[in-house]
Amino acid sequence: MRRCVCRKQLVLRGTQTLDQLTDKGIDFMKRQHGAGKPFFLYLPFSMGHAPNLPSAQFKGKSRIGNYGDKMMEGDFHAGQILDALKDLGIDDDTMVIFASDNGPSGDEFREFGNQGTPDMGNTGPFRGNLGEATEGSIRTAAIIRWPGHVKPNTISYAMFSIMDFMPTLASIVGSKMPTDRPIDGVDQSDVLFGKSTLGHRDSLLSFIGPELVAVRVKQWRVYLTDMHATGEGMQRLAGSFSANGMMGGYPKVYNIEMDPHEELNVAGLFPWTMGPALEVVRAYERGLKEHPNPPAPNVTNFGRGAP
Repeated sequence: MRRCVCRKQLVLRGTQTLDQLTDKGIDFMKRQHGAGKPFFLYLPFSMGHAPNLPSAQFKGKSRIGNYGDKMMEGDFHAGQILDALKDLGIDDDTMVIFASDNGPSGDEFREFGNQGTPDMGNTGPFRGNLGEATEGSIRTAAIIRWPGHVKPNTISYAMFSIMDFMPTLASIVGSKMPTDRPIDGVDQSDVLFGKSTLGHRDSLLSFIGPELVAVRVKQWRVYLTDMHATGEGMQRLAGSFSANGMMGGYPKVYNIEMDPHEELNVAGLFPWTMGPALEVVRAYERGLKEHPNPPAPNVTNFGRGAP
């Protein structure tokens, strides 16, 4: 592999930001290619992230408000990057990754900075939105293009975290990961190259701020506590199978391959799923003894000493 172009979400201000980022990104690629050097470009587009402020070129173009206008603008700039690679003659020698790190915001951003037009995406059939640990928050699209290596028009449902990109790309370019610290990601190059349908990740921990709230093991997602991080009492009940009634308390268990909408809590039917889930938690806790986490910010913990 010679090159990799990646995209990740970041809040940026101003209506001309995307123009500037795209121009600088293309200039960087031209200079590196002209010097005969491989490159890695990390290009953080902001489209979709409130407040959505479309440029004059796209204002009103979607006819559904600023959010739609900004989506069209982002699509245009992504196209500029692809066109630039083609113009340089390196589009077949470049891996392009287009991915998001979270799902859309919910009703709390609906009117934010948009003159009455909805400033929010849609999670479709999936439960929850940005800031939660549900499918609507953490199930996001990722599009990977590398002609001759990644088979086109294929879809993978392997469990793949954005944390997996670093060890995956390191493996592809022949680099080694650090051995003096825990690495949260795993090498998923077999998924990219069609050698594995399930991938090499069988579990994933989900946090809200510093608090571990859910565990996924294979097709099971186990919720250890409520999603309302600022709640008290029954809202924040961690509980057990007997807490608040077997099907109403915690843990809650969903088979998200069979039930991606998370409508059917099957904790009472499959209580054995707690064994593998708790072992993942114990392994994480054992690792903290040697490598403790730095303090995590918690923007949802209003008025309670959040950093």
